[in-house]
Amino acid sequence: MQLQARDFPQNARAALGEERLQRALSRAPSGFALKRAIAVERLPEFESLRERGRAIKDETLAHLDFYLERYEENVVASGGKVHWAKTAEEARQAVLRICRSVGAKSVTKGKSMVGEEVGLNACLEANGITPIETDLGEYIIQLRGEPPSHIIAPAIHLVKEDVAESFRRAHDRLDAARSLEEVRQLCAEARAVLRPLFLAADVGITGANFLVAETGSSIIVTNEGNGDLTQLLPRVHIVMASLEKVVPTLEDAATLLRLLARSASGQEFSAYTTLSTGPRRAGDEDGPEEYHVILLDNGRSALLGGEFQDMLRCIRCAACLNHCPVYGAVGGHAYGSVYPGPMGAVLSPALFGLEGSAHLPNASTFCGRCESVCPVKIPLPKMMRHWREREFERRLGPRPYRVGLQLWAFLALRPALYHAVFGLLARLLGWAGAGRGRFRALPFLSGWTGARDMPAPEGKTFHRLWTERRRAR
Repeated sequence: MQLQARDFPQNARAALGEERLQRALSRAPSGFALKRAIAVERLPEFESLRERGRAIKDETLAHLDFYLERYEENVVASGGKVHWAKTAEEARQAVLRICRSVGAKSVTKGKSMVGEEVGLNACLEANGITPIETDLGEYIIQLRGEPPSHIIAPAIHLVKEDVAESFRRAHDRLDAARSLEEVRQLCAEARAVLRPLFLAADVGITGANFLVAETGSSIIVTNEGNGDLTQLLPRVHIVMASLEKVVPTLEDAATLLRLLARSASGQEFSAYTTLSTGPRRAGDEDGPEEYHVILLDNGRSALLGGEFQDMLRCIRCAACLNHCPVYGAVGGHAYGSVYPGPMGAVLSPALFGLEGSAHLPNASTFCGRCESVCPVKIPLPKMMRHWREREFERRLGPRPYRVGLQLWAFLALRPALYHAVFGLLARLLGWAGAGRGRFRALPFLSGWTGARDMPAPEGKTFHRLWTERRRAR
């Protein structure tokens, strides 16, 4: 996916005016967020699980080299092969080499954010290999030529009428008079179209929710079973995952799985939780002949030991997206990055550079809901503040913002002047707003007054009132 985060302000304004998008986004609070709240309430030990999950990820990151080496040893011992990819290009080339080695013409794919990150589909198509997304949401947006708008629900920005239109356009050999009014009809049609493609694929590519160092296993969780068909039916199974997906033991993976489904979709467990360990062995009735794992760095190792290391704890549950008021208002495409929402506001600058992503850490109200629901307690607002600091240091923000912050800093460092200036400003605004109580418009504050009235001060600043009340005690 091509990064377009520079266009976030324009994208956000356009998203707020899209009626169908707003209708689709309005379902989210009564969906993911409510279901998560119910699931958490039913599990008394959820908070202790969060602490355990954070400790597991911190332990792994503190000794990441050890666990990655152990993981590779166990993959090889089980008959598989590990390919190390420092960059997105190296990951793409590794996939191409494997596909070419078996003469692959078509590839089925389970949902993989890493695949989106490296632009895998475009690379395969450019080299004469047809990629077929098999997750229903990913399949829909592939037909539409769109990137995902959510990391676990790629087509959340669409309503069923959008899906029906896409199916009629893409499945033009089917009866034009068929009914696609019901969700079950859409699902049945997708199943009928995809089933022969599963059977014909030469290579299956999946992501991984976790990689287990103890056994060399990869774990995927799905609600459709498409991941199982993708990795069992083709001759070759390729797992694409980033370095931080590794965990020490199966027990650790089980702990994180208890957090993942509840945080993501409000389920106790996803419908399918599948472990893969190497290729088919003698006596196995099914499974791939070859098993490959591509481990992607793409800037992640540079985060170790720094102020953004905590971001590598992320288990991609999307709870932060589901509870973010900004994401809920504009959707994922506005962010212009494969990783939207609060987690993307931290991760995108780290992976793709702050210069092209500087708007994203500013796309937050800092209400703190993202951190409060994160299953592994990632301090997302804190890290967004770090990116804002770097943006200011590099002079990447709009000039009016920089000048405003510099002026505020000048006054804040001089308390007497600060109190005098803002005291005078409060009195002037209080006088101007007398009798009305609010302003419909104010110079330099159109961003606020364009959507709401500005309350008129009552004449005294907070500091003045605080001082007077303390003296009155």
